[in-house]
Amino acid sequence: MSATAEKNSAAASGEGVRVELPVSGMTCAACARRIELRLRKTEGVGDASVNFATGRATVVYDPARTDRRALRGRIEEIGYRVTEPTPAGEAAGFGGAEAERLADRRDLRRRFAVAALLGLPVLVISMSHGAVPAFDVPWINWLQLALAAPVVFYGGAPFYRGAWAALRHGAADMNTLIATGTGAAFLYSAVATIAPQLVAAGGASSHSGMAGAHTGPVPVYFEAASVIVALILLGRLLEARAKGRMGEAIRKLAGLQARTARVVRAGGRHEDVPIEEVVVGDLVLVRPGEKVPTDGVLTEGRSAVDESMLTGESMPVEKRPGDEVFGATVNRAGSFTFRATRVGRDTVLRQIVRMVEEAQGRRAPIARLADVVSGYFTPAVIVVAAVTFVVWFAVSPPDSRLSTALVHAVSVLIVACPCALGLATPTAVLVGTGRGAEAGVLFRGGEALETAHKVRTVVLDKTGTITAGEPGVTDFVAVEGVSEGSALRLAASIERASEHPLGDALVRLAAERGLSFAPVEGFEAFAGRGVEGTAEGRRVTVGGAKLMRERGVELGALAERAASLAAEGKTPVYVALDGRAAGLFAVADRVRAESKEAIAALKSLGIEVLMLTGDDRRTAESVAREVGVRRVLAEVLPEGKAEAVKSLQAEGKTVAMVGDGINDAPALAQADLGIAVGTGADVAVEAADVTLVGGSLRGVLTALALSRRTMRVIKQNLFWAFAYNVVGIPLAAGAFYTLTGWTLTPVFASAAMALSSVSVVANSLRLRRAPLA
Repeated sequence: MSATAEKNSAAASGEGVRVELPVSGMTCAACARRIELRLRKTEGVGDASVNFATGRATVVYDPARTDRRALRGRIEEIGYRVTEPTPAGEAAGFGGAEAERLADRRDLRRRFAVAALLGLPVLVISMSHGAVPAFDVPWINWLQLALAAPVVFYGGAPFYRGAWAALRHGAADMNTLIATGTGAAFLYSAVATIAPQLVAAGGASSHSGMAGAHTGPVPVYFEAASVIVALILLGRLLEARAKGRMGEAIRKLAGLQARTARVVRAGGRHEDVPIEEVVVGDLVLVRPGEKVPTDGVLTEGRSAVDESMLTGESMPVEKRPGDEVFGATVNRAGSFTFRATRVGRDTVLRQIVRMVEEAQGRRAPIARLADVVSGYFTPAVIVVAAVTFVVWFAVSPPDSRLSTALVHAVSVLIVACPCALGLATPTAVLVGTGRGAEAGVLFRGGEALETAHKVRTVVLDKTGTITAGEPGVTDFVAVEGVSEGSALRLAASIERASEHPLGDALVRLAAERGLSFAPVEGFEAFAGRGVEGTAEGRRVTVGGAKLMRERGVELGALAERAASLAAEGKTPVYVALDGRAAGLFAVADRVRAESKEAIAALKSLGIEVLMLTGDDRRTAESVAREVGVRRVLAEVLPEGKAEAVKSLQAEGKTVAMVGDGINDAPALAQADLGIAVGTGADVAVEAADVTLVGGSLRGVLTALALSRRTMRVIKQNLFWAFAYNVVGIPLAAGAFYTLTGWTLTPVFASAAMALSSVSVVANSLRLRRAPLA
């Protein structure tokens, strides 16, 4: 981002520039905490948050006081790397850290291969315990030293570099524990091999069968150092692969983008160009089966477009001239031409990807406990390991005290795992938000995801949420002797020349029924009363009762039917042909097809559902009865909607507000959880915590169900992460040895430590297959 762009962004936001920096080299939650603290102490930084699971630092800063380069320097000076996006990735609107992650994974694979290949013979030698005569030779320890050295110094190099970087800045992290444990085991064994007389007091036997090879008077622990390194590398490799799968939903969305567009040039010539070259205003042709290259408005042709990748709805959406189309959706039927209105980073797809990436970088409140614990965890473990060494050295027999104390201290250092604590919440949030994006539900962050599971009251705005937000014909009645199709066709032909919303509803109904439109002559519009014109030689009048009286049209029984329709909250409109009543149609904001089903499903979850609207009570209660809502707040002015939500909160309710209009924004912001229908106003979407891309009320059910499942997984992760350490550390320290004889060797401790992180990530990945509603 250029300096000019940064300042423009700051001016637009009023709060400073918000930037995301991909960070490599983090090994546990303590690393993320160190980076956060470092960034927050930087001049000009307003806020900083680091997500260990996604490997991203989110920073809000004042571009007049600092810049991206300075932030990068602050991170790198404490031993971590910042991966800047590639120019192509920046232009496309996506991050550029994927290549770095793949390179890290390849590096892990190489190091693990070396560690496994050389560490296995060391393990076999140590496990022989003198049972294999071929290993009872004076130089066997030297062989182990030769095999273990590359494992420790090449395979374990990242741990030692990380530990040194932390030490230089007065900190400790997971690398510190691993480096201290494996380093102590290797150094002791190397001294025992090169100068055994220096550790001869350690004796030739081991305590509880935990020593290494017994080929000389002093035991060695090369197998502990090498196998620990190999197992931890394997654990990190598995963890990296699993974490790579967590962002699959977002990569899948990003990968749906079309690569080329067929642009209509001067003279009707078609030219295939890369998607990056499409500009606002270009006319683009899309044929059946092709992806829509970018966002725009259809200008010619009709089709059915599959928008499931954006909305989660499987049914194709009918498109006609004037309708919006969105990039990466799939054209299922006829060819059409559209005019590009949004390209590059401004398309709906890119905005969705950006929103989800931002959400995944925002920490859920439940993660604070793990953050606090992880900050003190590593120093506490080092203290426990030191105490363990002293105690075992004091109570063990003189001939084995050094080796026994060392083994238990190393086991404590290795078994402790702040990684599992650090991964417990962000991995679940990452997978949960990605799963929601696939279904067209966008969470603004971990806090929104957590709040949603507490919601017990949902307030639904009527217009545009329960209803479609635009008038539609609900009833059409023709008098005896008049064909309904003929009356509808002629009335729609006249209304086609009008710009009134009620007329548009009639035109849409005629188009849906496949009726043709007749040419119109002598068209007149009467403000607030109706329209009139001549079609196919007949004088056609469409309007309210006042216009009919002016034209001397006798309404008869139609007037009674109109009164009945008006009582239902509908607007009646008459049709007259050559001065005689021909029919009547009623217009109302139609209830969405899925509203009644979605509201019933919410109520089945024990959630109270209310309707909030500025409409008159009669119309509101009519809609409420139709969809099964009992409590209605009607005739509420726009400025009163937030107060209505506040009054519900005063009753002790956790309230979710669902709306789509500009006048809903204050209420969305006031609610504990604001849910915006994504087809609504931008300001409503900005004020909300959750956005429903497709505009369907089923998305509310999806959001609440996904939140409940995600929170369940987070709590499971935290329980097992805490339980693992509560049991593992005392077991490794030998606290249960006198009662049960149980303890952990460094090798088993390293295996358990590696598996703990993988298990947390694997548990979070279950959300990818969870049913959403």
